[in-house]
Amino acid sequence: MPKYTYLIVGGGMTADAAVRGIREIDPNGSIGVLTTEEELPYNRPPLSKGLWKGEALDSIWCHTPQEGLVFHRECTARALDLRSKTISTEGGTVFSFDKLLLATGGDPRRLPAASQKILYFRTLADYRKLRSWAESEERICVLGGGFIGSEIAAALTLNRKHVTLLFAETGIGGRIFPEELSLFLNDYYRQKGAEVLARQTVSAAEENQGVLTIRLGQGTLSVNALVAGIGISPNVALAMDAQLAVENGIVVDEFLRTAHPDVYAAGDVAAFFHPALGQRVRFEHEDNARHMGILAGRNMAGSQDKYDHIPFFYSDLFDLGYEAVGLIDNRLEVFCDWKERFHAGVIYYLDRRRVRGVLLWNVWGQVDAARALLAEPGPFQPADLRGRIPL
Repeated sequence: MPKYTYLIVGGGMTADAAVRGIREIDPNGSIGVLTTEEELPYNRPPLSKGLWKGEALDSIWCHTPQEGLVFHRECTARALDLRSKTISTEGGTVFSFDKLLLATGGDPRRLPAASQKILYFRTLADYRKLRSWAESEERICVLGGGFIGSEIAAALTLNRKHVTLLFAETGIGGRIFPEELSLFLNDYYRQKGAEVLARQTVSAAEENQGVLTIRLGQGTLSVNALVAGIGISPNVALAMDAQLAVENGIVVDEFLRTAHPDVYAAGDVAAFFHPALGQRVRFEHEDNARHMGILAGRNMAGSQDKYDHIPFFYSDLFDLGYEAVGLIDNRLEVFCDWKERFHAGVIYYLDRRRVRGVLLWNVWGQVDAARALLAEPGPFQPADLRGRIPL
């Protein structure tokens, strides 16, 4: 039975960061990483951003420190036994540990239809498949107007594909952006050459002789391939199997520990209470994965660091871009401070007279200022925020 001082389930950016965190405290303890992918850890954001704009594929690798580390690739963990402190895998191997990190990420939400022409974009293998489609297929549909869908639609349009972007909301980014900005993006994407179909849902998809017929709530659509970016579900199966607390992710305390003192969780799968945001949250972005992974690794190795980092995420949409800090949800009270309407400005998201999120729309270098504002208790009136973060 292979035994490690530190066992990490998951081989993504969080795992890479956790290895680095462990080594900051413990330079010698053995580390094992179980990952379902065949690849070593890599940076995910370029898969839907820079690689479509000419960045080299070799630039994505994390170059995880290898000393005292063993990667078990294409290895799927199936059961966690807390009493014996072991993980059983699909292939029958059982691993034991002193400290465990669950960095299992999330699984893409799927359509009921099954087809080789439907891709759920998340991994490097998915990028390679979509890149081959971009060279061989003419008409590609992107389902979902959120983070991944909007980026993939822009990337494929820039690569001269006939792209149809469809989503259930009234506008692109409809769950996070103010409605007027979301509707502006619909027209902006159309001007760039994409077909945009709002308020559409997919009921079925059928493949016949290389053509995928998508049945919509209203009518049908014929394309060569479909990329579905309809969100992920946190991969909590191991935690539930071990009867650890699960609430929209694996519940952790301020030290990223689960209810078991030797089991930690971090990254997309971890749900933690954030004092500045006033609620338990789960973030699915690079900045959170890295900061959470490092701190989890340090704490596994004996440190006692509290996780109070306010994560941010960013996106590129053709010639527009943004950085978002904290909770970006249009169900909150929203105040827009535009320098140039829809092209440059700061959007504030408030709840109970406190700023919970900041969207820096084509405004750069102000992430730390936004974090500082979220840490302030207020109270704030929307008008108080005009000019608060320089435009």
